[in-house]
Amino acid sequence: MRDRFPLLLAGALVFLGVIGAFIVKGARRGAFADVMSTYRSEKDGARALYLFLEQSGANVARTQKDFSTIEPGLNLAILGSGFRAEHDFDTRPLFGAKDGGVDEDDELSEEDRQDLRTRGLNALRSPPIGKEETDKLLEHIRNGATVIYVPWGFRENALLHAVDVGLIKAEKRLELRTIVPSQVSPYTEGVERLEANVQAFLDLPAGAVPLLVDEKLDEPVGALIKYGQGRLVVLSSPELAMNLSLARADNAQLWRSLARTASKDGVLAFDEYHHGFTSERSLAEFAARYGLQFAGLQLLLGVVLWAVSLRRLGRPRAVAEELRVGSTDALFATSRLYREGRHHAHAAASIARELAAEMALKAGVAGRTAPTDVSAALDVRGRKDLADSLLSVTRAAAAAGSEADVLMVARLAATARYRLHQRTTKRTRP
Repeated sequence: MRDRFPLLLAGALVFLGVIGAFIVKGARRGAFADVMSTYRSEKDGARALYLFLEQSGANVARTQKDFSTIEPGLNLAILGSGFRAEHDFDTRPLFGAKDGGVDEDDELSEEDRQDLRTRGLNALRSPPIGKEETDKLLEHIRNGATVIYVPWGFRENALLHAVDVGLIKAEKRLELRTIVPSQVSPYTEGVERLEANVQAFLDLPAGAVPLLVDEKLDEPVGALIKYGQGRLVVLSSPELAMNLSLARADNAQLWRSLARTASKDGVLAFDEYHHGFTSERSLAEFAARYGLQFAGLQLLLGVVLWAVSLRRLGRPRAVAEELRVGSTDALFATSRLYREGRHHAHAAASIARELAAEMALKAGVAGRTAPTDVSAALDVRGRKDLADSLLSVTRAAAAAGSEADVLMVARLAATARYRLHQRTTKRTRP
């Protein structure tokens, strides 16, 4: 046990490291998902919102399909997804402007820079909502669906442009705001006061119904816009849907009222396709998304450590006196049985069989192959000396009838084994 202590210590350290990594990763579960995703459990995710609505009995679900085909009667909740064509993404925050810098006064560059800062690679991995999808979504609303949309930032998009809603950037010095309902509405039932940061205020067209306003500035933060036979609810404060603010004031009650009202005539489905989750994900992508490749590496590491543990470290241990004496006595007892029983032929055949099994590895055949076949395989591989030695031992074993014959077979086998290992050692010596 003492000679394996370094390996045991190394294994213990690796085990503690793996357990610690799992604990840290478990504490950060859901961080892989995009900002405002209902799978993300970080403070800027919406996992708590979805679980709250699910537990409160609201008819909610997740959808992982694009908007090119939307099921009739399906109501949607779109949290933070951008409405823009894929080729319109501003890459200047990544690669710099043409003149080598970034225009600090360009609001589009500032918005993209904020996306990359808060969303990381998810800003590139999550597909934006293109023109075709926007047209299908507008058609779906016109046909009577209800859509709850929470825009991220202050950039206007095709959806808001179609309903004549503008976004007015809120000043950065404005911190936590108090938001109150502007009038009695089923969408704000039970809501007296909300608390959240506001990224933009709404510029509403004629006919739009303001639902929420800033208590001090009296600027609209939430509104209901009728479009065809359907309705579009816009909330310009993304923080209202985030995990960090759900427990503030009546924020949770607001979403309970919104979900209950929006799902009266159908399921309210939270869009996850545009947060990077698709129903066509391959098994490899799924494993990579949840870090299962690291579990495979840990399994491989465990196999390697197990293989290394089979090797003894340190100086050769001295054979215990009891084991040495016992082994010697057993050997003498076995030899006496063979001599008294005159099992000379069996003993000689055993020696020849073990020699053939050892040479079978060199011949590239199975260990239970007959000695004659092993000899033939050795001859084919250019080891005629070993083939002849094996045949000599086999013939001598077949003709053994006395103790002297068995001794001769043993000597021939020892010479053959010496020749086998001597030739191997010379070939591998630098």
